[in-house]
Amino acid sequence: MNLYEIARFIEAHDNYEILTHVYPDGDTLGSGFALCMALQQIGKNARVITTNIPSKFLYLLKGVKQQTFNAETIISTDIAADSLLGSNMSKYIGKVDICIDHHGSNTFNAKHKFVDKYAAANCEIVYKLLLRLNVKITEEIADCLYTGISTDTGCFRYTNTTAETMRIAASLMDLGCNTAYINKVMFETKSKEKIQLEHAVYDTIEYCANGKCAIIYTTLSMLERLNIGDDEMEGLASIPRQIDGVLIGITMREKEGGFFKISVRTNDNINASDFCSRFNGGGHPAAAGCTIEGDLKTVKNKLIKAAEEFLWTE
Repeated sequence: MNLYEIARFIEAHDNYEILTHVYPDGDTLGSGFALCMALQQIGKNARVITTNIPSKFLYLLKGVKQQTFNAETIISTDIAADSLLGSNMSKYIGKVDICIDHHGSNTFNAKHKFVDKYAAANCEIVYKLLLRLNVKITEEIADCLYTGISTDTGCFRYTNTTAETMRIAASLMDLGCNTAYINKVMFETKSKEKIQLEHAVYDTIEYCANGKCAIIYTTLSMLERLNIGDDEMEGLASIPRQIDGVLIGITMREKEGGFFKISVRTNDNINASDFCSRFNGGGHPAAAGCTIEGDLKTVKNKLIKAAEEFLWTE
């Protein structure tokens, strides 16, 4: 389906549930809540299904109406694989009507898909969809869309940022988006707990592949000691990539259940998605992820071996 066909499908159906991915970030939440408000604006029932929303994103709910209805139509936003659904969403596997995504590695199980791997953020796609729905992009919707675009581009610093990205962001500013507030909350404000966490993470840095790969990690015991939750995790993945000479930056986050969530960020056209595909993961060329079962030492050794082999073949 193209965006025009998706728009016509949306107009012909009702009672929407919009799915976001586990460990929600600004792009999946911005996409979900922008689409939710747009659907409500054109007379549809809609709600967003998510896991715990980090407190800094709660402003995205402004303008969303709480509606009671029985769901009939399911849309996913920014979800590239079934495994990225939260535990509270397993019932939706195989039942999603439309998947809207920007990950070229998308394997999500949906009846219809629109995947634009050239979009810097999923919110770029949602913006274009709303234009085809003739939705009035309110300040609240603009805030949602800008949040997704700015966070997925690192405030327009990452290589995925295009001229089209900047044009869309500029149009959202013209529509009243509160860019100053969003940029401050997303990129300039840190809690005392986040500062403590970053300090602890810097002590975990380990290099391999002749200094071309850097690995950092968080463990459950570390988070318990610092009394820190998942909402302070965002942004850690950018730390190892910032180190001079590092081509592959890897962040390991221990999760309940005996596995690590891996985030990979790369420089100099090293393909992060190809690297993560070795562990059945995927994502974008410069930012991707996967999960690996095992304890800290086992998982780290697997990543070191993979990084050395990967960089040797590049």
